[in-house]
Amino acid sequence: MQFAQKNFHKKLLGKLGEEQAAKYLKSQNIKILERNYKNSFGEIDIIAKDGDYTVFCEVKTRSSESFGAPSEAVDYRKRQKYFKIATAYLTSKNLTDTAVRFDVIEVENGKINHIIDAFSL
Repeated sequence: MQFAQKNFHKKLLGKLGEEQAAKYLKSQNIKILERNYKNSFGEIDIIAKDGDYTVFCEVKTRSSESFGAPSEAVDYRKRQKYFKIATAYLTSKNLTDTAVRFDVIEVENGKINHIIDAFSL
């Protein structure tokens, strides 16, 4: 029972963080193209358009830094996964010659830290 409650809390916290991140991006005049985009390689929280860039955003939400900064959870393995998801998305939308950026948005206790171009292809 406790595991189910913790898992529910994590999912709820993540969804609330994604909502905050989407509102933040809109306030920065960044257009949201997709949310929770899924393909056979996995899921990306937010795909957006910022000027000439197609931006793939990973949202990491924490209620404390007990487990480190939220962006630290985006390790090498996860970055490789995001590249595969993004490549498949760009191919499916015929956007193979567009400028691409990978951002991480940390949401911690309601505060947002937008790490622009957090990692690259």
